[in-house]
Amino acid sequence: MSKNSFKVLRPGINTTFQDLGRNNLYHVGLPFSGAIDKRNFIIANSLITNKEDDAVLEFAYQGPLLEFSGSQTSIVITGNVNFKIIKKDASEIKGECYRTYNLNNKDCLDIISTEKSVYGYLSVKGGFQINKFCNSYSTTVRAEVGPNDGKKIEIGQTIILNAVDSAIEKSLEYLNSKIEFIRVIKGTNFDYFSEDSIKDFTSKDFIVSKLTDRMGMRLSGPKIKNLKKTNIKSEGLGKGVIQVPADGDPIVMLSDHGTIGGYPKIAVVISADYDKLAQCPPGEKIKFKIVNLTEAENLYKIYTMETKNIINKIR
Repeated sequence: MSKNSFKVLRPGINTTFQDLGRNNLYHVGLPFSGAIDKRNFIIANSLITNKEDDAVLEFAYQGPLLEFSGSQTSIVITGNVNFKIIKKDASEIKGECYRTYNLNNKDCLDIISTEKSVYGYLSVKGGFQINKFCNSYSTTVRAEVGPNDGKKIEIGQTIILNAVDSAIEKSLEYLNSKIEFIRVIKGTNFDYFSEDSIKDFTSKDFIVSKLTDRMGMRLSGPKIKNLKKTNIKSEGLGKGVIQVPADGDPIVMLSDHGTIGGYPKIAVVISADYDKLAQCPPGEKIKFKIVNLTEAENLYKIYTMETKNIINKIR
């Protein structure tokens, strides 16, 4: 067993192990889950030279305070995150995202908060000594499946790290950009909604509410009026689907969403814009823009190419 480990002195908010998610389990009621912000997840593992789909710790708003025990390890944090390293002698190093740091015995990593965003990622050289569930390291807390018995990281817990041969020094100049619109394709029940409501949906601001977590994002703004049925027979759901319940406030399905739902679906967030949407904190304004399927596919190809180009810039 590796002698390298973290002791959890503060768990942070919703800190879980995640990877790229589980495949093909919707039929048994399990969503993909996985890292909310796929690009920042991939960058984290690339900077630390892990495999692309190795597990990371994902945290929301406030991250954990971890004490390292062992010989040495290397870590990296991605996202818009305020963090510091507290050395054994009590001196402090202000952390920079997208840059690796070496930790020595009894150094502490204090992930203080995300900044104007929600999720951040901690990747450790060599990864964590955890087991897969259904060929994935992703944790779905509501279903209690995945590593750590399907639970969030808890205070006092010891996290065992895989052994590594040497430290690493890598960095990347990267800015988490924003886009003017969140682009969507029409949902299967698009024609249920009034012309005025569709116009409002594509022209007016919506505000991310505090009722947002890994399962879904509830929006407030213009009420979306349904002309046919406010409830339908339950149907399958996917990540990014936007449902509209009877109160007219849209709900976006995020990575831990339920696999079926009975609210009409007005639209689906395209995969290329999902990361940016999910990083919007409560109170942020967003606008939607409808694109067709071909545009959505081309935008995802561009997103994938941009991600590869970013990875190639790591030095």
